[in-house]
Amino acid sequence: MFMRQIGYLVALAKTGHFGRAAEICHVSQPALSTALQHLETELGVTLIQRGQRFQGFTPEGERLLEWARRVQADCEGMRQAAAQIRGNLSGVLRLGAIPTTLAVSPLFTESLQRVHPGIRLSLHSCCAEEIIRGLDTFEFDLGLTYLEDPRLRGFQVLPLYRETHVLLARDGTEAVPGQSIGWREAAELPLCLLSADMQNRRLIDAAFRDAGATPRVMVETDSVFALYAHVRCAGLYSVVPHSLLTLFEMRQEVTAVPLRPELSRQIGLVARNHQMLPPILAEAWTLAESLGLQARLDGLINASY
Repeated sequence: MFMRQIGYLVALAKTGHFGRAAEICHVSQPALSTALQHLETELGVTLIQRGQRFQGFTPEGERLLEWARRVQADCEGMRQAAAQIRGNLSGVLRLGAIPTTLAVSPLFTESLQRVHPGIRLSLHSCCAEEIIRGLDTFEFDLGLTYLEDPRLRGFQVLPLYRETHVLLARDGTEAVPGQSIGWREAAELPLCLLSADMQNRRLIDAAFRDAGATPRVMVETDSVFALYAHVRCAGLYSVVPHSLLTLFEMRQEVTAVPLRPELSRQIGLVARNHQMLPPILAEAWTLAESLGLQARLDGLINASY
């Protein structure tokens, strides 16, 4: 059994297509198919349901696929450990993050690459369910997501900051004269909110329902940049996590107004439980513990109002 056969099997699971799996493995499709047939012969188990095209894995193949992913991950950890021994830790850290946390990712990246310039970050924006699935299948090393999720039981978690929601308004607005605003008052403003299928939007909708209010939503978008543009240029308002304030030039363009009662959720890193952390993951985890994100993000609200 060779590591390349393990890699072919994992690539086939990722792509669901013999040709695309061969492409990302940089081999011909016949070479990949032959190598997988040899692996089945060696194991004495049929792994793949074959027809004119890939039809999925057999039940036995699904069981052994998990071992293949573990073997591949352990082999990568071994390579990282060897690089660390040589004094040149390098490789790729694969991070899945819910969209509203992407604004804080540069703070993490800057610290990591300052200490370990040989580490590259592969950053993916996805929902919490995709993060959990990616961790389970070893496609992600880390997740950045809400920690108050029962599906995270059994994972290793590191709280980083508590995300607090604020009303985003254009500078100089007269519609919000006070130092804070209630959810019922905010609901009466023309709003631009993240789209209804996003987890953050569901939290906001729940807060409006708790206040007995129906928000006046004028624009929905899955882009925080489009959201910001509508606040700054179209005179709309929005409700956003205060972590997004890192993207905006707060003092010149928009203002963040605290909402009452407070809507907040714990954000942090999530990883599989490892008996021995891969070196890159261990270094990233240690650096994340020292970031002090809570104080840095809370200071943005004070600076903007």
